[in-house]
Amino acid sequence: MYRTGDRILYPMHGAGIIRQIKSCEILGEVKEYYIMRVPCGDMEVMIPVDSSDDIGVRPVGTKEEIDEAISVLGLDSTEMNKNWNKRYRENTEKIKTGNINMVAEIVRNLTRIDRENKLSAGEKKMLSNTRKILQSEIMLVLDISEEEALDLIEGAI
Repeated sequence: MYRTGDRILYPMHGAGIIRQIKSCEILGEVKEYYIMRVPCGDMEVMIPVDSSDDIGVRPVGTKEEIDEAISVLGLDSTEMNKNWNKRYRENTEKIKTGNINMVAEIVRNLTRIDRENKLSAGEKKMLSNTRKILQSEIMLVLDISEEEALDLIEGAI
């Protein structure tokens, strides 16, 4: 179980800091929730404590893991499915793993496709979301601003 002040990553929303742990009644059921503040967009997320492991919540990475993810951004694009719908589903599964290198790979590949104006509306949203996931973890681990993290990502691609 995590504690207030811990820095964690929620795969579908990004990295943040647990502000509090509180009990809430939702749909007639009382459960404990982590209340996490995500620095990108200044958003708060409620994560059920009892299912946090199942949904892939993990501590934020190390500086070395961030450095590796940044190096992934500079590598050649990997081959992706030509069908945007299948590619979208495959990328969604990668995001759910919470693996920072897979997220970096998605950001890199979709950014390069977007530069050629070939992304669907769904993939444009996915690119924005994955960029924020990566950006939030970089911000927390390297203790830098949102703009500096974005510049680091863009510069590496």
